[in-house]
Amino acid sequence: MLAEKDRYSAGRKASFISLLINILLSTIKISAGFAFASKALIADGLHSVSDMASTIVILISIKVSQSPADKRHPYGHGKAEQIGTTILGFILLFTGLMLIEDTVVNIFSGKIAIPGEITLWVAVLSIFTKEGLYQYTVKIGKKINSKGLIADAHHHRSDALSSIAALIGITGARLGYPIFDPLAGLLVAVFIVKIGIGILNESINELMDGTPDQEKIAEYREIARTVQGVKGVGQIKLRSYGSKVIIDLDVAVEQELSVIEGHRVATDVSDKLREMDANVKDVLVHVDPWQDKEKQLNISKGE
Repeated sequence: MLAEKDRYSAGRKASFISLLINILLSTIKISAGFAFASKALIADGLHSVSDMASTIVILISIKVSQSPADKRHPYGHGKAEQIGTTILGFILLFTGLMLIEDTVVNIFSGKIAIPGEITLWVAVLSIFTKEGLYQYTVKIGKKINSKGLIADAHHHRSDALSSIAALIGITGARLGYPIFDPLAGLLVAVFIVKIGIGILNESINELMDGTPDQEKIAEYREIARTVQGVKGVGQIKLRSYGSKVIIDLDVAVEQELSVIEGHRVATDVSDKLREMDANVKDVLVHVDPWQDKEKQLNISKGE
């Protein structure tokens, strides 16, 4: 597992590469869109501008999240990544809604121009560049377990898909159907809104301590059951904290155990979970006495 310093360094490098490419690409797309009359390419270029804003937000949030715990933040600053991801979702949503308004006004105005040939090549350049950037960023995001960086990677993928829509719109317009270009711009805008809403749903769920992964509960339950002295495992709660997860669980032990022995079992459970999953930040173990058969069954099932 990467140390926090190395994790931030890897995330910062990926973010700076993304930022540089997006500056160049958005400048090319917006300039070509205005110069050669393509609403679809302008929309696609503004999507790349929102990529730049999101990359900056994610870079800052990763930096803040690696700050150590203090008196006011005893669990550290890991939530900064969820906050950054939420801001990214709002950026996408706002960008998409503004583009929808602009393209709808353009369609109903009836003033639709045919894009120049160069806009086709710019769209093709964007497709390959953004897909490559997606592959690189998502790889780093998974390596350092950064939800913010992974969300940013999907933003790159959405930009590649919007460039495909722009390419189709521009091609249709140049083949004699001018309405295809602004319609492609509208499709790009709707797609951006959809991506923004999806990112917001996930990040807000994590900020409200929603369970990050239901499958992990079963995995952690089985790990806890293997610890010597554990007779049953009760309720398990998970919550995300940046790239980490915090576990709250109940375990049952023999009633005859002393407080010291019960504490040892709880410590062993905590150590075992940390050992088996490097992303576990903290484990809170509540020890219950192993009771009658009916209650035993409920404890074993986590009820």
